[in-house]
Amino acid sequence: MSVKVECVVKERCEIGEEEKEGTLLFVDISGQKIHRWNPATNQKETVATEKFVGCAVPRRSGGYVIGEGRSFGALDWESKSISTIAVIDEDKPNNRFNDGKVDPAGRLFAGTMAIEERPTVLELKQGSLFSLNKDHIVVKHFNQVDISNGLDWSLDHKTFYYIDSLTYTVEAFNYDINTGSISETHTHTHTHTHKPCTTSTAVCVCVGNRRMVYKMDEGEGIPDGMCIDADGRLWVACYSGGRVIQIDPQTGVRLQTVKLPVDKTTSCCFGGRDYSDLYVTSACKGMDEADMAKQPQAGCVFRITGLGAKGIPANSFTG
Repeated sequence: MSVKVECVVKERCEIGEEEKEGTLLFVDISGQKIHRWNPATNQKETVATEKFVGCAVPRRSGGYVIGEGRSFGALDWESKSISTIAVIDEDKPNNRFNDGKVDPAGRLFAGTMAIEERPTVLELKQGSLFSLNKDHIVVKHFNQVDISNGLDWSLDHKTFYYIDSLTYTVEAFNYDINTGSISETHTHTHTHTHKPCTTSTAVCVCVGNRRMVYKMDEGEGIPDGMCIDADGRLWVACYSGGRVIQIDPQTGVRLQTVKLPVDKTTSCCFGGRDYSDLYVTSACKGMDEADMAKQPQAGCVFRITGLGAKGIPANSFTG
C-alpha cells in the first residue's frame, strides 16, 4: 500500500490528540478554539476558550482537561463551561501553555512558553515543563525552556521523550512511572556533565540522564508535536519543514520522511479503526495572501495512510 496524504478538515489548528471514542480532538491555539471532529460523519463541533489554548486531553471521569493561558482547566463539552483547576507561572504573565499529553499512569504533562511576537519569535528561556496529578497537585519538572512542545513515553514507560523546539533536537530522560518523576537526587562525588543542578549544596536534584535522541538535519525544519507508534518509533511534525519524520530513538536514525503540501506542520497523532492513520495538523498563522495562494491547504488537518505503522490509544487524565 502506497503512502497517501489527504486534507480531511479545513480548519486552522495547531495540535491534535486522538480520543478513544474515535473522534479527533485538536486545538487552534491563537484562534482560541477546541475542535472535535468525527471522521465517520465528517461532523465538527467547537468550543471557544477565553485565552490561548495549548492542549486538550480526554478525562476518564468525562469531559476534558485543557491547558488554557497559564491555567489547567476542566472542560465540560456539553455545557461548554471551563473551570480552573490550577494556575502556573504566576510570576510570568506573558507565558502560556503549549503542547500537553497524558502519561500511561494518567498524569497530564504540559509545558509553557512566552507568548510569541510572531511565529517562533519570543522571549527565550521563559518556559517550564509541568505535570498535573490526579489529586490536582502541580509538579514543576524543569525550566529554561524556549518552546515546550512534543512529548511522549516509551512503550516500557521507562523513558520520557521531549521536544524544546528551538534546540532542534528530540531529547530523552529516565522516567519513573510510579512517581511521575524525571529527576534524580544524588550527592556530589565528582564533577558531573549533565545539565546544571538546581542547587549548589552537597545533595542536589538533577534532570534524569537528559540526552539527545535526534538532531534535526538542515532543511528538516523545527521539531514540533510528536507521538510514538506501536513499535516504539517516534513521529515528529516538522514546523517550516513541511513533513513528518519517523525516527528510531534507540539509534537516532531517521527511518521515514513523509512530505505534506504545507510548510507549517505542527503535530501528529495516530487514529482510525486500528490506529494505522496518522493525523497531522498544520498552521497558517503569519502567512500572507501570497503564501496562502501557494499553499491553500495551510491550516488543514491531514490524514496519512499506508505508512506501515500503527499507533497506540491515547491516555486519559485520571483526576
